Amino acid sequence: MDLGLRGRTALVCSSTQGIGGAIASALAAEGAKTVVTGRRGARAQEIAARLPQAIGVETDLLAPHGPEELFRATVDAFGPPDVLVLNGPGPRPGQAADVTVEDVGAAIEATVLPHIRLISLALPAMRARGWGRILAVGSSGVAAPLANLALSNLGRAGLAGYLKTLAAEVAADGVTVNLLLPGRIRTDRTAAVDAANAERTHRTVADVERESVAAIPAGRYGHPAEFAAAAAFLCSAPASYVTGVALRCDGGLVRTL
Repeated sequence: MDLGLRGRTALVCSSTQGIGGAIASALAAEGAKTVVTGRRGARAQEIAARLPQAIGVETDLLAPHGPEELFRATVDAFGPPDVLVLNGPGPRPGQAADVTVEDVGAAIEATVLPHIRLISLALPAMRARGWGRILAVGSSGVAAPLANLALSNLGRAGLAGYLKTLAAEVAADGVTVNLLLPGRIRTDRTAAVDAANAERTHRTVADVERESVAAIPAGRYGHPAEFAAAAAFLCSAPASYVTGVALRCDGGLVRTL
């Protein structure tokens, strides 16, 4: 299938490792001009150098002008993005009973505000040319809140509500807005969550992982490349009638439709 991404510009947030890195590679393989981003500028440039047509940009999306500087670097290199992939680390693990008001503010600042700022910058050009793809990497906690990830559940659900509302507003302009929700994908973030759960429950990380795998019908953790393949489709031309959707890529982990 031709995904219709050749020559398109794709801005992939937090793409120096894990899921984000896999998505950047998948879009680049489809011919997209790709912007690889992350706090480690040298790492972003190293990854970009291995892709057909890409640049690496050092970016801190939580900095006062981080989203604006990233958008400007994208426009300077390739023009306004046709594809915007929203991605970033989640808040620290923790239980709902321990959440403070300050924690809530920090979670919103990390998981919601930078993404809305980037959307506000990218959306006008997408609507003007009648084509755009906005895809947010979320969490299966959007569909079923996850234990010991209260702040992530809160922030990512808030972003999901905003994106669902936005999807209806811009669909007639040729812009799709979707979420892709990972389950247990083998990344550094997943390893950190497993380690936190092991410490909290006084078990080994291996025991925590075995318990997680036992709950996944596919019988294993997913690979970033598998997740990236689904992301590439949602960012593609053939996916033009798919919008306002939260698609799970979780090996059957969440037991709801």
